[in-house]
Amino acid sequence: MSDPCFIPALTAYRADEVTVNITAEQIRTMCDASGMLAAIEVVAETGSTNADLLSRLNELTRPLLRVALHQTAGRGRAGRSWQSVPGGMLMFSLAWPMARAAHELMGFPLAVGVAIAEVLHALDLPVQLKWPNDILRDGKKLAGVLIESAANKEGGTWIVAGIGLNLQLPDTFEASLGRTVADAPWLARMDRNVLLARLLNALAKAFGQFDQYGFSAFQVRWNTLHAYANQEVQILDHGQILQQGIATGVDVSGRLLLQTPAGQIPVLAGDVSLRPAATD
Repeated sequence: MSDPCFIPALTAYRADEVTVNITAEQIRTMCDASGMLAAIEVVAETGSTNADLLSRLNELTRPLLRVALHQTAGRGRAGRSWQSVPGGMLMFSLAWPMARAAHELMGFPLAVGVAIAEVLHALDLPVQLKWPNDILRDGKKLAGVLIESAANKEGGTWIVAGIGLNLQLPDTFEASLGRTVADAPWLARMDRNVLLARLLNALAKAFGQFDQYGFSAFQVRWNTLHAYANQEVQILDHGQILQQGIATGVDVSGRLLLQTPAGQIPVLAGDVSLRPAATD
């Protein structure tokens, strides 16, 4: 009997003159026991995969991965928009029921970053993590994570993790953004079904680990990938500097630890952002 939550939608497109087919069926054939817990959907275009899943949480009975070739209203942290390039990015969201209450999920975005970074490292793509939720390549943003949540009527919390991963971007894209970003052209030639299955497997395992152990299962792993370890950084809120100090790592709750003249200060994520301190 077919799985009513399994939707074998097909999306075909060209990236750098290579035809790419993404199907729910192909992704599923490469899922391990953890990845198989999720249903899979693939669509050519939508507004936002995160918004799609958030609107359907009351009807979901199991985790759900939703992949889109193109998002017309993608979102980043703090209400920022996420611009997409059809065929040039991997964009998906994963809805997952957690036993933990919302206040017990501190550090979860960092755990998601660890899971993604470890998959990319296994594919020989060296990346680092920028607190609280960016993945960097050569100091430039390669991928971002958006975590949203809602109470689960069965108890606990539904998490929706949205991920945007740059694969191959046109030269004009940076100019349209007004800032530099990273991509991974050779990774764009990889079978997207394989890449999505590896990411789903890793994320599913990470969600289970976090539900059981919290961020303690990820603290050392995150600090190993810390892009600004022992560097002076600034913490900003809407462009205003809130704190400045040496970033020594994150604690067991996922708070960034800054060494300042007044001593060590833990910084909560919220909507603040991090940047390297200006140098003379």
